[in-house]
Amino acid sequence: MGSEERIEFTKTFRAEGKVGKAFKNIAMVSLRPEDFSSPVALQMALSRLYESVMKMFEGGGPKQTYVVEVRFTDDLGNPVSFAVDLGEGVPPFSSEKVKVEVTIRVYEEQ
Repeated sequence: MGSEERIEFTKTFRAEGKVGKAFKNIAMVSLRPEDFSSPVALQMALSRLYESVMKMFEGGGPKQTYVVEVRFTDDLGNPVSFAVDLGEGVPPFSSEKVKVEVTIRVYEEQ
């Protein structure tokens, strides 16, 4: 069997980041745009949030970690935002605002 070359495309984005503290097991507590579509939808969302917070505290409470919120604009002009867990220790940055490089690699698995 010969060596086959893998075809791939790589793109790097320059992004802004903001370092801060977050609760690691609070990810299940979130609001979506459709939660604000009507008073009933908001009431249901608040009930879901309350239930999630209660479950979190029953499980031993929230665990704190440091995260960086990464924001950039994709090639179609859409805003992209996600978080990266930096761990429980204080990150070695002198400011809460940081620069971020995001590399995307597109390829087929053989």
